[in-house]
Amino acid sequence: MTAISPFRALRYDESVAGPLADLVAPPYDVMNDDERETLWLTNDHNIVHLTLPRSVEQAAETLADWRESGVMREDEPALWWLEQEFLDIDGSMRKRTGIVGSVEATPYSEGKVLPHERTKAEVKELRLAILRATRTQLEPIMLLYDAEVPIEAPTGDPDIEVAEGGVMNRLWRLPAEEIEIDVPFMIADGHHRYETAVAFREEEPSATHTLAVLVSARDSGLEIYPTHRVAMGVEHDPFGLMTSTWDRDSLAMYRMGNYFRLESDDDLDTREIEQYGLQGVEYTPNAQEAIDVVDQELATIAFLVRAPSVATVMETALGGEVMPPKTTYFLPKLTSGLLLHPI
Repeated sequence: MTAISPFRALRYDESVAGPLADLVAPPYDVMNDDERETLWLTNDHNIVHLTLPRSVEQAAETLADWRESGVMREDEPALWWLEQEFLDIDGSMRKRTGIVGSVEATPYSEGKVLPHERTKAEVKELRLAILRATRTQLEPIMLLYDAEVPIEAPTGDPDIEVAEGGVMNRLWRLPAEEIEIDVPFMIADGHHRYETAVAFREEEPSATHTLAVLVSARDSGLEIYPTHRVAMGVEHDPFGLMTSTWDRDSLAMYRMGNYFRLESDDDLDTREIEQYGLQGVEYTPNAQEAIDVVDQELATIAFLVRAPSVATVMETALGGEVMPPKTTYFLPKLTSGLLLHPI
């Protein structure tokens, strides 16, 4: 049995901090340095001052100052209903919904929360340092569960409404009652953050929970998009059949202005291309961006991959396996700065 529990959300007070639209941001791991710097300079209270700080010490000092001055205040215990309205890659309007709350940070071995991707130790080191310093879960993770939504969607005007990056976020406060779900949770987005929470709990036993958005795998707005690879080189040169255009139904390679269809015995493209030993690899969910990077000679080769289905990702996690990093891309990302989770 798994559960999502009410928590005392730490929220911006717009009467002190300013308009929420100037304070929220994308998650830390999808921003480049220029984007971070722009948000840093745009508003002294933008959430990037905590999620991507100049230093760990400064993040702690900033949050303490915000709490003391009333920029951020703690709410009464509650769960929250989140609705995200967005345009998908085909230009269709969609809505994805979830329940925001507090989830116990347990080791994968307990089977309550399961991963589907491998993580990188160096990323977790910084996240853990910031968590130690701020004692606050600054950004939510996204968890999937294979069951119907256990509550009815709220009606009426939302308590919070703000657009960020083309996504309209709406939040409604729910009763402060724990919701139990009789299936395990699978991490869709936020593996590094979750593993950081588990590690911090080992250091600090009172830090039992972390901030999460719980999304049903049956939600009509849920979709996985591929994360393509661009690389400076490969250790083992792949052999492919040249095609006049990109064959979107197969694993493809793009180099020197040409497309190639790659044969694969693996049903997971990102795992298949690991055998080539990619060097200087970068990731993007935008296929045209991957192609342009090669055309601009900023990389030598691009691998255009197919996205796994939600069912494949769930089966992988339930089977105790993990996929290569950046195999999945869940659109939209969860906006940072809406609700924080003090420890």
